[in-house]
Amino acid sequence: MRLAFSTLGLPGLPLAEVIRLATDHGWAGLELRCAPGEPVHPDMTAAARARARHALDRAGLIPLAVAGYVGVAAPGEDGPVVAELLDQLRLAADLRAAYVRVFPQGGEGWIDDADQRAARRLAEVADRAAELGVSILLETHDSHRGGRDVARVLELVAHPAIGALWDLLHTRLAGETPSATWGALRPHLGYVQVKDIVDRSDLTPVALGAGSLPVGECVRLLPPDCWVSWEYEAPWYPDAAPFGALLGPGAQYLAALRS
Repeated sequence: MRLAFSTLGLPGLPLAEVIRLATDHGWAGLELRCAPGEPVHPDMTAAARARARHALDRAGLIPLAVAGYVGVAAPGEDGPVVAELLDQLRLAADLRAAYVRVFPQGGEGWIDDADQRAARRLAEVADRAAELGVSILLETHDSHRGGRDVARVLELVAHPAIGALWDLLHTRLAGETPSATWGALRPHLGYVQVKDIVDRSDLTPVALGAGSLPVGECVRLLPPDCWVSWEYEAPWYPDAAPFGALLGPGAQYLAALRS
């Protein structure tokens, strides 16, 4: 098992400080949040991209993914969605990240329409993703919370550059057990996001193992070389414990699950 964490837990922190925390606490990779105000975003210049890549290389850290916010199933025209996807694929390639994370955001309409929109847009960029050496991962989230929901879209696309990102919180909220999600996503899985929360009525993030999500049950299902990334939703829970102080114990907790 290879361990990464998402920079979502450290909003706005300069990349050099993120790298220091990762190396100090035994993390091998980073899931790089791609949003305004973050060190990684599609408007980075070529020089800024090269500096970021060099800093990660020098520290021996893997840029696992560019974690963007494109809604591939969102209502509306295909063009802007496809253009944003292509921008993020180029950014991931420049940083040598293996993946771009996308959301469904299918809205309130017929789910079949949302599936078709997502599949059509993903298919349009799939060959370009493969040329760049990057895969797009559709996260279990919002309109497609369950592994079975994401798998349904991926089976429509049927392209090796398009896969799944398993967010443990959302599959739990969808009512799936880890074994059911694993069964649905296993042929498509890129990596897994783990997290822990107080309970279903209070999604405040807590230290791994201190909450109510079945982190151990999930992790023990995974193949030995699977990436597991800790996503800590700090921006929306300002009273949560500071993420940096949890990184050391979190790495130890995850490593112990597979020992």
